[in-house]
Amino acid sequence: MIPIAYNVRSLFVRKATTIATALGIGLVVFVLAASLMLGAGIKKTLVSGGRPDYALVLRKGSDTELASSIEVRTVSLVLAAPGVKKANDGAPVGSGELVVVITMEKPGTDGQVSNVQVRGISDNVLTLRPDVKVIEGRAPTPGTDEVMVGRGIVGRFTGVELGKSFELKKNRPVKVVGVFEAGGSSFESEIWADIDTVRSSFGREGLVSSVTVRLDSPSRFEAFKAVMETDKQLGLEAFREKDYYEKQSQGTSIFVWALGILITIFFSIGAMIGATITMNAAVAQRQREIGTLRALGFSRVSILFSFLLEAVVLAAIGGAFGLFGAFLLSFAEVSMMNFATFQEVTFGFDPNPVLLGAAFVFGAAMGVLGGFFPALRAASVSPVDAMRA
Repeated sequence: MIPIAYNVRSLFVRKATTIATALGIGLVVFVLAASLMLGAGIKKTLVSGGRPDYALVLRKGSDTELASSIEVRTVSLVLAAPGVKKANDGAPVGSGELVVVITMEKPGTDGQVSNVQVRGISDNVLTLRPDVKVIEGRAPTPGTDEVMVGRGIVGRFTGVELGKSFELKKNRPVKVVGVFEAGGSSFESEIWADIDTVRSSFGREGLVSSVTVRLDSPSRFEAFKAVMETDKQLGLEAFREKDYYEKQSQGTSIFVWALGILITIFFSIGAMIGATITMNAAVAQRQREIGTLRALGFSRVSILFSFLLEAVVLAAIGGAFGLFGAFLLSFAEVSMMNFATFQEVTFGFDPNPVLLGAAFVFGAAMGVLGGFFPALRAASVSPVDAMRA
């Protein structure tokens, strides 16, 4: 077997072509890893808002909270259903919430606007959602024109900063008194205001969009769902909160993955062509070396394996650079439109080891494909002809 050091040394001899090919493969691995990480980050952000022991009730036939409308008098019936957890004071752990979308201007964009989701909350929201923590300021006082905002949109829209004000609707200013985090979920891209303030601002008196309840245990969901959907007059439908948010993530994450894979395919074709050209040039320049190796008794299989290994090492070097660049993205955040709710949500890149490993393996596979035919050509070189060259 030809020593691996021979292949590594030959790569350093051809520095320019080695670097160019490695960067091409690295770019492919970077794009693929970045798209997979972003898709996973989207899913993680949206799904992490749901918990297995929570249920979400919507108007039957509604796919999202925005499309749902439930009368306030129905909320008490939902909270009284069997399986709903009781707090220490005996009150059911649950609440009706009202969801609307508003357009807000982005700072420094010359009037560019985007959608932001506003959630009308009750005064027990921090009890209902223990993962939500106020990290700056305080929670809004019930019955006032005060709001708190998720940390994911602070500074991304005009007026959405602690102590500043903005118009919830025309001629209805509200003041930001708190900033909260919610375990990295999509709640961090929302504005939370008193539910009565949202109702009066948008003419939704007597209505909520959804009812969220905490169950005694995840196993009580089916019984709770049966009670909710038995009364046809109520026209309600219950979902596991985690399943609901997972469904909301599918459209956006699939779009990102598909776009990333499409770009990767085009880039990978170029990278494989680059690897093939590089390895073909290496074979042409090393005709005498190959002839010498054959004369020394190395078999065609050894030559084939040696040059194929060289291509894999080249791809591994490029893949390592690509993974390093992709990993740096885990410290970045981007905002995108959620196709299910049409709101702008801030997402992070999830550096999932499985996804990073898959991108690296793909880069190595490109090395194998790009280097196979040049390696086959090297293995077929006649030692006599090579020594005459």
